[in-house]
Amino acid sequence: MHTRADRRRRALWWALGLNGGFLAVEVIGGVVFGSLALLADAAHMASDTVALGVALGAQILAGRPASPRHTYGLQRAEVLGAQANGLLLLLAAAAIMAESVRRFGSPATVSGPGVVAVATLGLAVNLAGMVIVARAAGRSLNMRGVMLHMGSDAAGSLGAIGAGVAVVVAGADWVDPAVAVGIAVLVATSALWLLRDATRVLLEATPRGLSVTEIAAALEAEERVAAVHHLHVWNLASDTPALSAHVVLDGPLTLHEAQEQGAALKAMLARRFGIDHATLELECHECLPPPAAPVPGPTRTRTS
Repeated sequence: MHTRADRRRRALWWALGLNGGFLAVEVIGGVVFGSLALLADAAHMASDTVALGVALGAQILAGRPASPRHTYGLQRAEVLGAQANGLLLLLAAAAIMAESVRRFGSPATVSGPGVVAVATLGLAVNLAGMVIVARAAGRSLNMRGVMLHMGSDAAGSLGAIGAGVAVVVAGADWVDPAVAVGIAVLVATSALWLLRDATRVLLEATPRGLSVTEIAAALEAEERVAAVHHLHVWNLASDTPALSAHVVLDGPLTLHEAQEQGAALKAMLARRFGIDHATLELECHECLPPPAAPVPGPTRTRTS
């Protein structure tokens, strides 16, 4: 039976094949038909192909088992892959914007029908890739980064189709670089969203969709739980939340009873909040503040 990681790797291989195969077609089409919109979309697709390779490598690393050196395994490799994808998107956006500004000063002749044909094929490729990746994505930031790449490419293909139609209908060659600017803005926006979310994971912020207050209330509502403190929630990877907390239990309890209560609390966290990695420090009394340090008295000089 295929695991979630297996499905993600297979989806990335399919998407990589589709994007890599169409990249050459779009570059040739952009050069032959003189379309900056097509070349801009090809530059984005080139970054997509590299990004897919990065994502695939990160997914393979994330699936490696834990070791004495990496006790949680390499699960955060996929978050680093997402950050690399975000940076690639920003670089692609900057390159597209620079070429668009240059084209406004010296418009090029564009073949409208050719642009429409190539961009339509590109749209089909990107939509097919998005469907394949979306089926395996789950809550993975790495896979989400890939989807943002392909979604931006699909929007870019739509823009290129519009530019081709404008050239055919009205001879408006200026629409081509204008569409390229729109693609660049879209790409940069996607990159910033991706970088923001990847950085949240690396800074161990509370995962989106989880509330520390709600989790604490759920723990305290369980039988024999008197209080909860030192509660921390973070992500090991983008879709792997983890938790640690000190839980004060009503006593007296035997060690076996305390262990049973801890197991029940972990089962509740997994069931209600999807937290499978939980470390609970069980206590049988309130956590008291540390005693104040003694105040040193005046120094006495010893006389003989």
